[in-house]
Amino acid sequence: MKVKIIDEAHEKDLETSVNEFLSELEKEIIDIKFQVAVSVDHEEQIYCFSAMIIYK
Repeated sequence: MKVKIIDEAHEKDLETSVNEFLSELEKEIIDIKFQVAVSVDHEEQIYCFSAMIIYK
């Protein structure tokens, strides 16, 4: 098994990156995990959208 971690600042960018990776992947997908993290830096919210793709 292998994993691919993709991390983007915007959800649409993550969607594009995941779709590009999956379109080129010629392996069996086991699972995809999605996560959003939020932090605050001087009253500015910072988002981190990530996906972990597990495949064989």
